[in-house]
Amino acid sequence: MSTTVPNELKTENLQLLREYQSSASNEVRNQLVKLNIGLVRKEVHHWINQCGESYDDLQQVGCIGLIRAIERFDLSKGHAFSSFAIPYIRGEIQHYLRDKSPSVRVPRHWLSLERKSVSVIKDLQVQFNRNPTDAEIAAVLEVSVEEWREIKLAHLNREPLSLDAPVQDENEGTTCLGALVPDSKYRSFQLAQEDQIRVQQALSMLEQRTREILEFVFLYDLTQKETAERLGISAVTVSRRVKKGLDLLKEIMTKQL
Repeated sequence: MSTTVPNELKTENLQLLREYQSSASNEVRNQLVKLNIGLVRKEVHHWINQCGESYDDLQQVGCIGLIRAIERFDLSKGHAFSSFAIPYIRGEIQHYLRDKSPSVRVPRHWLSLERKSVSVIKDLQVQFNRNPTDAEIAAVLEVSVEEWREIKLAHLNREPLSLDAPVQDENEGTTCLGALVPDSKYRSFQLAQEDQIRVQQALSMLEQRTREILEFVFLYDLTQKETAERLGISAVTVSRRVKKGLDLLKEIMTKQL
């Protein structure tokens, strides 16, 4: 009985994949997502203890990767869908976490102490009927006052302050931080965002197989050998497609200037 259920699910999966490739029905796609949600949950369980994101958020991001895998899976290659889908799911989660990661890296034990300090401060407020001093908090946490202050500062600086944050200006009233503190790096950031959009536009103009290979190698961090195995082609073909794809991207983006 234990082998019957997986076989039935595999059969149903293949039938739905065939149906989706012929109809591109959203309803069928949603059925495939529900049927393969276990692949997403497996990846989420792997990452949940390595970040501060919620389970639901990671699952939603993983589902986006699953949908992309469903849309790009080719039954004629004869590969198992799960093996094809996992790199998409994992890659989507990894890129989400990279985008969400703080600019300032805080030591893990400092993060633990900062979380612990929340309940410590509440207990001390009740005990003293006032806000506790840094020395009192540090004593309970068993760290020096200097280290506790560094922990607080690191926590405050984990997330960069937006240049669009409103501030009060003496002459012009409310304005944004970027207007008061011009930074040449902000322009560099804008240019980087524009370049990213241009790359995405250029990728969409490539032949499908070349685009898929570039995405596997550069977006999902697979080796050329792993990419070849996923797509059922030789590593030499992947290498040639990567070179050709990069040359085409360069040509397309040069024309856009």
